[in-house]
Amino acid sequence: MSSRLVSHLFCKLSLATLLAVAAVSVSAQKPKPSPSPTPNEDTQGSIITNIRRVRLPITVVDKKGAFVPGLTKEDFIILEDKVPQQIETFSDEISQNMPLFVGVLIDTSASTAGKLKFQQESAMNFIQTVIKPRKDRVLYGTFDDEVKLRQDFTNQLDLLDRAVSATKQTGTHTSLYDAVWQFCDEKMRSAPGRRVLVLVTDGGDTFSRATLRDAIDIAQRTETTIFTISTKAGFLSTVPGVEAGQVSNADDRVLQNIAEETGGIAFFTGDMLSLERSFTKISKELRAQYLVTYNPVNKNYNGTFRKIDVKLAQGRGDLKVRTKRGYKPVSESQ
Repeated sequence: MSSRLVSHLFCKLSLATLLAVAAVSVSAQKPKPSPSPTPNEDTQGSIITNIRRVRLPITVVDKKGAFVPGLTKEDFIILEDKVPQQIETFSDEISQNMPLFVGVLIDTSASTAGKLKFQQESAMNFIQTVIKPRKDRVLYGTFDDEVKLRQDFTNQLDLLDRAVSATKQTGTHTSLYDAVWQFCDEKMRSAPGRRVLVLVTDGGDTFSRATLRDAIDIAQRTETTIFTISTKAGFLSTVPGVEAGQVSNADDRVLQNIAEETGGIAFFTGDMLSLERSFTKISKELRAQYLVTYNPVNKNYNGTFRKIDVKLAQGRGDLKVRTKRGYKPVSESQ
C-alpha cells in the first residue's frame, strides 16, 4: 500500500500510533516509487490537489450507443456549478497530439484463479490494440492482498507481454480501492497525457484501507478516467440469478459508480467473448473522445467540490454526453 495513502487515512491518529502503522507498512511492502509531492489537506481529511485548468475527455454517443464524430468546439457547452465556462482548447482524435497513458490493473485474488489466464490474454490483446507506437504508454499491475506494479509505463509490447504472462500466483483478498488510490497518486498524477485506468475484477473490495470515496476523489483530481470490467459471472457458466450486463448487487453498483463518476463506463461480462468485447469497446472509445480544456471562472481554489456538466448545443438533444462529474480545486499558494 502507498505510504501516502496510509498517511491520508490515519492523519488523526497520535504520532506514536502513526509511526507504528508506518513501520508495519514498510516492513510488509515491497519498495515503492518515490512519492509525489504531498498535496494539501482540507479540514475533513480529504486530500486535494492543485488545478488551474480543467481537462475533460468527452465521449458522445447516439441513441444506439455509436460514437459520434465530427463535432466542433461550438457544439459543446461546459458548466461548472451551473456557471458557463469558456473553452480554451478543443480537439478530436484526428487532431489530438496528446499521448495516451493507460494503466491495466487485474484482480488476482483467490476467486480469479480459474479466470486469470484468459484475463491475461484479453488484457494483452487490448494493450496491443490501444497503443500507438512511439506515442502512447501502458503500465500493468495487479491487486489482491497487495497492490503491485508489474510493468511501468512503456510502449514496448515485449516488456508488457512478459509482465502479463509472468503473473501466476493469486492472493486471498481484494484491495480494489487501494489499487485505484495508489496508481492514481503514484503514476497517473504525473503522466503527461490523457490518463486512463482499466480495472478487471470479479468482486467487491475486501481488504483496502482506502474507501470508495477516496478512490473516486483521487481519480477525479488526477484527471483519470476509469473503466471497470466485472468478471463475476464466470466464463464457463453464469452465476444463478445474474446475467451478463446486469447490475444486480452492491459490488456491481460500486464498479458502476467508480466508472461513471470519472467519465468511464462499467462492463459486466458473462463469458470470454463478452470480456473481449468490453476491451474492444474501451479501445474504440479512447480513440473517439473529444478533449476540452478550460480555465475555471471561479478562482476561489478552496477545495470545495465543483460539479461539471457538459451539454450539447441546440439541435443535438438526441445525443448523450459522458465525462467526469466534478473535481476539488485548491490554490497552489495554500
